[in-house]
Amino acid sequence: MKITSLETFIVPPRWCFLKITTDEGIVGWGEPVVEGRAATVAAAVDELSDQLLGADPLTIERHWQQLTKGGFYRGGPVLSSAVAGIDQALWDIAGKVHGVPVHELLGGAVRDRVRVYSWIGGDEPGEVADAALARQQAGFSAIKMNASAGLRHLDTAQAVNDIVARVAAIRQACGPQFDIAIDFHGRLTLPMARRVLPLLEPYLPMFVEEPVVPELSGQLDRICAGTSIPIATGERLYSRWDFVAAINAGIAVAQPDVSHAGGISELRRIATLAETYDVALAPHCPLGPIALAACLQVDLVSANTLIQEQSVGIHYNEAYDVLDYLADVSVFEMADGYIERLTGPGLGIDVDERAVRRAAEIGHRWRNPVFRRDDGGLTEW
Repeated sequence: MKITSLETFIVPPRWCFLKITTDEGIVGWGEPVVEGRAATVAAAVDELSDQLLGADPLTIERHWQQLTKGGFYRGGPVLSSAVAGIDQALWDIAGKVHGVPVHELLGGAVRDRVRVYSWIGGDEPGEVADAALARQQAGFSAIKMNASAGLRHLDTAQAVNDIVARVAAIRQACGPQFDIAIDFHGRLTLPMARRVLPLLEPYLPMFVEEPVVPELSGQLDRICAGTSIPIATGERLYSRWDFVAAINAGIAVAQPDVSHAGGISELRRIATLAETYDVALAPHCPLGPIALAACLQVDLVSANTLIQEQSVGIHYNEAYDVLDYLADVSVFEMADGYIERLTGPGLGIDVDERAVRRAAEIGHRWRNPVFRRDDGGLTEW
């Protein structure tokens, strides 16, 4: 069997899909994307295709090593995301060749279903409480929320109180059996983290995510040591090597992204590394159906899986959503806050190629918002 083509599709709302075709007619799908840089990653896939055309798709690790280490310049989000999508597609092909889901090729499932959480939007305490309660009533046992809008290096008492009020409103509305994950998107500075996190402790969040930007990972040990709240990070770390410092700093939850951190192959290795240090796995995935399916394959074989992010109905998605690109949406049906084990061959999903091609004619140029302080200076989105 030989690889005959690699084709990328820029599809709304902000994704990039990859189709790898073989001379035996078996195809694999992947999702190589950096949100806001989809065309750049697609170009990187095209450059890497020179090393794949005519090659055996089943030598997955051989390809991973060459694509990540064969060039003198390596690493970073663009290259790692291009490799991630290719890797997902190759695993999809392998599963289809052998007639089994990818998790069977990775050693077999250690669980029957995977717990998932839902995103909520809203900036006012009443809004987030209503949104969380709606998710709870829909069957979810956990949500994730943005903690705040943009923040100053040292923000006001009002800004701090607003963060706490949002979390308090959800805890009061949904009760102690409901889990709350709080995403800071790197918006805290170290002194703000030391001020805010102790005030959130009475509400027992499941975890606080990315309190500081990845450039400040060297400060994570001080943050982890200064709070009882479990600290999570990893969506902007792109390899197992990137995770070493964060894990040594004392994070409780590793959040690699299967479309940024080298695909299924590297996500599996990061999960094993995390398990070695008693760190839980909660893969980052505010992306499309291919990335979610790839995450679930690793979740199913990882003993330390905590929970899985998914983006059905997320506030970033406009006009198009995760389920719009599937021929059979039942694979992602959620009951009691869980998705059942995927049983189909490969990634376990049936991508609707006609829908993908129609959407690619529209495409997108999604860019993340840019946050500025009241003085005009840039702050973290």
